[in-house]
Amino acid sequence: MCSLNLLAQQTADVQGRITEGVSHKSIEGAVISIRQLNKQARTEKDGHYSITAVPYGTYEVEVFAEGMQKLTQQLLVNTLTVVLHVNLESISAKLQEVKVTSDKENSNGIKRMNSVDGFGIYESKKTEVIILKDMNANLATNNARQVFSKVPGLNIWESDQAGLQLGVGGRGLSPNRTSNFNTRQNGYDISADALGYPESYYTPPIEAIERIEVVRGAASLQYGTQFGGMLNFGFKKGPADKKIEVVSRQTAGSFGFFGSFNSLGGTIAKGRLNYYTFFNHKQGDGWRPNSGFDVNTVYGSVRYDVTEKLSFNADYTFMSYNAQQPGGMTDAQFAADPRRSFRSRNWFKVNWNLFALTADYQFNERTKLNIRNFGLMSQRFALGNLERINVADLGGSRTLIQGDFANIGNETRLLHQYRLLNRDHTLLIGTRFYYGSNQSIQGDASSGSDADYSFTNPQDPEGSDYTFTNKNAATFVENIFRLGKKITLTPGVRFEYINTASDGHYKLLTKDFAGNVVVDSNIYGREQSVRSFVIGGIGMSYKLNPYVEFYGNISQNYRAVNFNDIRIVNPNNKVDPNMKDESGYSADVGVRGNYKDIINYDVTVFLLSYTDRIGQILKADQPPLYQDYRYRTNIADSRNLGIECFIEADIWKMAASKPSKNSLLLFTNIAFVDARYIDAKDKAIENNKVEMAPPLMLRAGITYKRGGLKGTLQGSYVTEHYTDATNAVRVAGAVNGIIPTYRVADFSLGYTLKRWTIEASCNNLLNEMYFTRRADSYPGPGIIPSDGRSFYITLGIKI
Repeated sequence: MCSLNLLAQQTADVQGRITEGVSHKSIEGAVISIRQLNKQARTEKDGHYSITAVPYGTYEVEVFAEGMQKLTQQLLVNTLTVVLHVNLESISAKLQEVKVTSDKENSNGIKRMNSVDGFGIYESKKTEVIILKDMNANLATNNARQVFSKVPGLNIWESDQAGLQLGVGGRGLSPNRTSNFNTRQNGYDISADALGYPESYYTPPIEAIERIEVVRGAASLQYGTQFGGMLNFGFKKGPADKKIEVVSRQTAGSFGFFGSFNSLGGTIAKGRLNYYTFFNHKQGDGWRPNSGFDVNTVYGSVRYDVTEKLSFNADYTFMSYNAQQPGGMTDAQFAADPRRSFRSRNWFKVNWNLFALTADYQFNERTKLNIRNFGLMSQRFALGNLERINVADLGGSRTLIQGDFANIGNETRLLHQYRLLNRDHTLLIGTRFYYGSNQSIQGDASSGSDADYSFTNPQDPEGSDYTFTNKNAATFVENIFRLGKKITLTPGVRFEYINTASDGHYKLLTKDFAGNVVVDSNIYGREQSVRSFVIGGIGMSYKLNPYVEFYGNISQNYRAVNFNDIRIVNPNNKVDPNMKDESGYSADVGVRGNYKDIINYDVTVFLLSYTDRIGQILKADQPPLYQDYRYRTNIADSRNLGIECFIEADIWKMAASKPSKNSLLLFTNIAFVDARYIDAKDKAIENNKVEMAPPLMLRAGITYKRGGLKGTLQGSYVTEHYTDATNAVRVAGAVNGIIPTYRVADFSLGYTLKRWTIEASCNNLLNEMYFTRRADSYPGPGIIPSDGRSFYITLGIKI
């Protein structure tokens, strides 16, 4: 991992020769790469190589060649010329004393992004990187509570056994399908529609992920309109030192769970072609009745280095799942028995197709270009009884909502390092072009109990039929100015053009008190909103020494109205058709560091300021029913103020007088959030707490490691919070009310011996009965209980 003095003003040339085995014969075409800087070189006929303009610092260097064992080691760059000669052993030879990785290279599952990482600038920003190979968690079930345990300030919804839909929100923002983050995989969008419907129905299988990047606050300048930040899933790649590597992991668990993950990857064509593909299957019966699911995911990726400067990468992802949904509960039903189900006819189906083509071109050691083309063609079907959960399901027609999503986009980035006033600086310029056309249809479906996703009247649906289009063009500039050995200043600006439109109709159906239809007509309408604006931001970093960095930033934010929800017919939820976009800013001030890989810490004070915040207030129908429902509109301005703190220490290393094979890690992350409504249109909610903003979130754990053995015990504590702006404690339909305080503990144990791995875990060790969300629609309505205690065992092999 790169040290904190990575971007000092001086740079160096790294050069040397790569040879083979005992003969020390020169290797032509061997590749040496500095991962943190995305720099690499290929050896000439005489085995020599050269990498120029490497900033002073400590790096992880990888060296590989066809038929040779890959070598990974640390490199210290602190002089103008650094010579590194490498001798590689053949794959058939026995491993020598040099280890591929050392203890210092182990991230313990969490680290921070480099100031310049890939084609992004993250200097002075709040970032976390989750390294999955170093995590000890239940990966087979996508257990977000465990995977994100070392990222402070995240509120996580837990609604299904297999982690089919990720629900993560940060700093007092709703976790609903992670819609407040710009969610990506391998750097490109994966949500239904980044502007009109930024919800993620697809979650990458964690067993296939190498790293998860989380960027908060100032992410708006590089990643566009959102307040939560950016979340990126980086897939594994085929090993560089093998032509073929097969990984197979089989998992069995409670409630009929079975998961099978199988991958194939490697590098061929003299090291120029890298490939990786996997198939993942999950099925189970669920903790509650009517909770069965079946999911399949297929992924393929190929990277080809045309020359040392030019490479192409193609990705394709297909995911399909079908899940029965047990519905929600009232507070009384949950208190009586949280494992019951009051809906047996509710289903959910998703088909997700993602594709991407990326090109990288390096003009020279200081300038490189990245072009990302990506697209999505997907569907989701929600079928069932949307009536309030306190009304019994007596049969009859079910409601079907069908969404068809199609979008395509391009992002191009140019990264350039230049010298000015005898110092090195970094410039990033980017553009984005995006087009989405999505259709949402709601109408009656069959009165049966099976998963029949067809409309009763497809030509004239009883609910609504709308087409939504979104056009987006943007350009941004960010620059790291290095003002001295310790100080950097990073300003940025982004221009955004957004054109959103809707075209369609909804059905106006009025009945008299006897149930007879009085009015049955289609109401047609077209809406369009065109806007363009500029947002800016600036960050500053002061590196006191290699172990301590002070940082701060402030950036404007903007979030477009979600048009796709405007005409959904739902008795639990109504939407203001005249909603406006949200705007505001976010700010961070913090201190972070890593002392000799013994103590890792990050403490941040943050502020999120919203203007015209979109939220939900509780209203009631007109007489004679007076039924409660959620009304979504611009309800007020708001401010979310808080502190996020993470600290991890290796107690064994601290106490040991000499190096040891043992490691005993203790970690704690804690977040305090005070989120309040201000300048409210309805003075009844003035100074009320913002919904889905727990005042306190605490996660802590302990991990013991020795050789191939590792065990982790961790706990989560989340305090009581509200689900709407009126701060209702309880309502009859249960779509609003408090989320009570809950505590959850998990235990994971793993052992690796050569090719074999065995893992065992217990989720919700103490069998806590709790819930994290109240839903106004699917998978509810009402309280959605989280799973009780469950056990899992995984057997894996790598060949």
